[in-house]
Amino acid sequence: MDVFRIALLGVGVAGAILRPFRIPSWVLPLGSALLVVATGAISLSGARHAITPLADPIGFLLAAVPLAVLLDRLGFFRSLAQVMTQGGRGDGGLWILAALVTTVLNLDAAVVLLTPLYVRLARQTGRDPLTLASQPVLLACLASSALPVSNLTNLIAASWTSAGTLEFVTHLAVPSLAATAVGWGFYRRVSARQPRTAPQPVSDATALRSEAPASAHEHRRAITQGGVVVALVLVGFVAGEQVGIQPWMVALGADGVLVVIVRKVPWGDIPWTTAVLALSLGVLAASAVLNVNVGQVVGGTSAASLARTIGVTALGANVINNLPALLVSLPAVGHHHTSALWAVLIGVNMGPVLLSTGSLASLLWLDTLNRLDVAARPRDFTRVGLRVGLPAAVAGAGVFLAINALG
Repeated sequence: MDVFRIALLGVGVAGAILRPFRIPSWVLPLGSALLVVATGAISLSGARHAITPLADPIGFLLAAVPLAVLLDRLGFFRSLAQVMTQGGRGDGGLWILAALVTTVLNLDAAVVLLTPLYVRLARQTGRDPLTLASQPVLLACLASSALPVSNLTNLIAASWTSAGTLEFVTHLAVPSLAATAVGWGFYRRVSARQPRTAPQPVSDATALRSEAPASAHEHRRAITQGGVVVALVLVGFVAGEQVGIQPWMVALGADGVLVVIVRKVPWGDIPWTTAVLALSLGVLAASAVLNVNVGQVVGGTSAASLARTIGVTALGANVINNLPALLVSLPAVGHHHTSALWAVLIGVNMGPVLLSTGSLASLLWLDTLNRLDVAARPRDFTRVGLRVGLPAAVAGAGVFLAINALG
């Protein structure tokens, strides 16, 4: 039965990543989850217990992606990118923008919305689209740990342990900043080697969802309106914890404000399929570890234990995806936000920089690039991950371990 449970987890993860016969990514995970319940490999109460911690995080995902889409339709990201690249800041400004969007709004939103923008900017300026568009997916790993809302994994961990924004900032902000800074240094080296070409006309394939603000006044208005909404959302995330307001409630309220401004409801952009996928993987992961002692390789608060936890969870994230890797690891951590929890999050967030199987964000990135007529394959992700992501992730993990060693 244990082999059967693990096999079904493998089928579900493979179905989400490989999508055989081009079936939707959620079909095999959902089918495997239903089968594991139907065969009694996990009870209904066990399945319900497995998905309970996912409820609020997935609620946030369903509200946060439309929030980012509405900001995009407002012209916020395009106007902000123009500001960030003025004065010769160029790629550095775009790197900062991608880091901020990932940290504040969510890594999936950053990948889905900034990748088309960066491809368009690359073609307009003669830069290599694949290299410039690698920024959002790299920062989806390196900059997605500092706040609970930055990553679905963070929200699940926060729900599991009741860790709040202050705890995340205290333990993960500095390692995230270190990884982002080191990543920029290595990215500059990679980018400098790419030859420039003549600017290309922008085709319909790279059209953005937002309309380009036609004047300086409209740019300022987009930045002002979007900036006010984002600032209020940040305040809501932090202050809401004190009065029982969940992040998804804050994001949903911001959605309502932006719908009034933009005058369009983004029904088609609500990530229902991602929610189904996450819930299915939650059931499969819970079933797979029923009789497995994950605590033998994950957990502990000594320096060696923390380093081992980071390495094991990073490896697991690359191989089976970071969401099931987290769900498998959390029982070994317990319901307390100890240093072992932060080590797990370093591993599952920063670790999946080598294989495109590592996170939903990297899969979304490849799909987005191919839709924009940019030839991108899993080996392209691995190549940039080795050159930029891996040394940056090692730096972030090293800073985390050093801070813990110093007490």
